[in-house]
Amino acid sequence: MHSARDIWERALGELQIQVSKANFNTWLSGSQGISYQDNVFVVGAPNIFVAECLSKRFHSLIRKSLTNILEQDIELQIVVYSKEQNQGACLTSSNQSDGGTSSKARQKLFNPKYTFDSFSVGDCNRLASVAAWEVVENPGRIYNPLLIYSNTGQGKTHLLHAIGQATRSNGLKALYTTAEQFTAEFILAARQKQIEDFRSKFRDIDTFLFDDIQFMCNKVQSLQCFCQLFNELHSNNRQIVISADCHPRDMSALNNKLRSRLQGGLVVPIEPADFETRLAILRVKTETLGVLVPEEALQIIAEKIHDNVRQLEGTLTYLTAQARLSGINITAQVINKFLMGRKDHSEEIIISTVADYFNLSAEEMISKKRDRKVVLARQIAMYLLREKNNDSFSEIGKFLGNRNHATALHGYEKIAGEMNINPNLRQQISHIKEKLNMH
Repeated sequence: MHSARDIWERALGELQIQVSKANFNTWLSGSQGISYQDNVFVVGAPNIFVAECLSKRFHSLIRKSLTNILEQDIELQIVVYSKEQNQGACLTSSNQSDGGTSSKARQKLFNPKYTFDSFSVGDCNRLASVAAWEVVENPGRIYNPLLIYSNTGQGKTHLLHAIGQATRSNGLKALYTTAEQFTAEFILAARQKQIEDFRSKFRDIDTFLFDDIQFMCNKVQSLQCFCQLFNELHSNNRQIVISADCHPRDMSALNNKLRSRLQGGLVVPIEPADFETRLAILRVKTETLGVLVPEEALQIIAEKIHDNVRQLEGTLTYLTAQARLSGINITAQVINKFLMGRKDHSEEIIISTVADYFNLSAEEMISKKRDRKVVLARQIAMYLLREKNNDSFSEIGKFLGNRNHATALHGYEKIAGEMNINPNLRQQISHIKEKLNMH
């Protein structure tokens, strides 16, 4: 029998396919398999809030996935589990008060890669970058609130994490949350009649970082709570930084009072990266990947991929992985070969778009990994390469890690067959095609 950790990794692969990306990242990604004994499987959650949500919203789905994997009926227990404790110790249970959970555990961790040093500055984002640094140096006193808006993948979240980490380095308290997480936590607190406890965790912070406010526009009660919190923090000169996908004036679902509040500080856009900025981003990425790519090759990538910074970085990761697996050096000629634009979408764009949808790296797509999520993503990529580009199965196999013709054919036929009977799969592929159409 595999360990609880291995079993849970398999379960997460299935669950990631069945729930939305936002729900998975917010509630499931930080969980772990603790133990499996006497038909009782114990799942550990990082804090009591997540444990509550898993117990109430996802219990039956988790239990079903584990039952399918273990091929027998099991009892599921969700506990609060701290990595800082002894490996055998865990704190239950889903109905204990929140008082035992530290504020540090409840704060979303900042991504260590998202710093000011790793943020490539150009004319497209210079004002946003300068403003972000200013609120670190003068929190609550110069641009409050600061609202940064742009299309997806342009660096908004990067700047919010950079602000948070720099704020903490200055000895101040910063809290980052997303609209999805804030709304879900508020709803749970309302059900448990613990709104005051929910709001209290924000009162002792110096900087409040709120990502993707547009996702909360139609949630009236959550917005009302946010407005009250905003007013309280603002009146106490606490720094507020918000990201959105558009200017507040274009958020029709916002009430006028909140829209006025958001426009009362500094509203600054991040434009799509210009060529020089894209080139700078690629240079930083090559250092992160630890690969040597000729400047001429980087210039070709920067010229061809221009809509989305994530797509730009994903393309470089994919191309370097392909070159490494093929045993060839990266040259301008190799890059040009990969980026031939004779298709509806270049192969690396299809593969990296599918990878991004499933929260995978392009390198994982062409690796030897065989867990459920990676296999599904890889087979969808095979299907789309055939449907969108009419690539041969031999070509498709080569694009996805030098696999053979039969493997690519099997992947295509499996997805094509399931499309007729699996509405969830049809919806996933439809969403991926929408993302591809943006290119």
